[in-house]
Amino acid sequence: MGNLSGGHIADFILVGFPTSPPLQLLLFVLFFAIYLLTLLENALIVSTIWLTPSLHRPMYFFLGHLSFLELWYINVTVPRLLGAFLTQDRRVSYVGCMTQLYFFIALACTECVLLAVMAYDRYLAICEPLRYPSLMPSSLAIRLAASSWGGGFFSSMMKLLFISRLSYCGPNIINHFFCDISPLLNLTCSDKEQAELVDFLLALVMILLPLLAVVSSYAAIIATILRIPTAQGRRKAFSTCASHLAVVVIYYSSTLFTYARPRAMYTFNHNKIISVLYTVIVPFLNPAIYCLRNKEVKDALRKLVLGRCHYPSDVPD
Repeated sequence: MGNLSGGHIADFILVGFPTSPPLQLLLFVLFFAIYLLTLLENALIVSTIWLTPSLHRPMYFFLGHLSFLELWYINVTVPRLLGAFLTQDRRVSYVGCMTQLYFFIALACTECVLLAVMAYDRYLAICEPLRYPSLMPSSLAIRLAASSWGGGFFSSMMKLLFISRLSYCGPNIINHFFCDISPLLNLTCSDKEQAELVDFLLALVMILLPLLAVVSSYAAIIATILRIPTAQGRRKAFSTCASHLAVVVIYYSSTLFTYARPRAMYTFNHNKIISVLYTVIVPFLNPAIYCLRNKEVKDALRKLVLGRCHYPSDVPD
């Protein structure tokens, strides 16, 4: 049990993935390689979109924000996971745990809203193609992106305000590889009903409402695509949103499976496996699924990597 400090335990012990040393070394090498590749992929996407004038359009503007968010996201969770494989001293201070929890919640909520914004952008592009430039000007794209970030960080601040007011008297062992809401609520020795209520209400706003926006947007998109008379036209229209739909399905399915289950299931070890999916694997796959299948992004990335700075002056939308 950690030492008591000001009514709180001074630190927490993260269980991580207790396995044999050879397997831990193998997992460390695997996740470290994924971590480096994720950093490289998303950094290249952000740089490419930023440095390529032809990509300065709402669709790629939102993609740039998503890749930047993934860069920050993996640096909040993955180093803690890698540290769990390298050392037996898996302690994290109370302040460090709350700080990591704040940024984790903020980035997760921001991603939920940003994915909904991107679904709305695809809805306008497919269902209102002629009016798209007037319906989604750059000023609105900036406001939508800023609202996504602001909403995510404000939601996290409200959640942490109630979680940090709880008392943690021991035990201090968290059955996870990073500080998450449900393991912390299971450790508190004070009344947690208010904190659970706030967490539930904010989850409705920051997870289910964006999901409803995504479902509504894609219902309208599918209805519009089915009305296109030619098969080639339908394939072309669907290809513009297929990557985003794949990312949404992977991210929301893993998130809802983790956080929309009965409280009794929070202690199951497979909860950590699902957490690896949306904290490590999804940020790794997103650039390949979302950006690198796009011809414009691939061409711009090729020019950036090869050092060619000439871009066509007239690129159609």
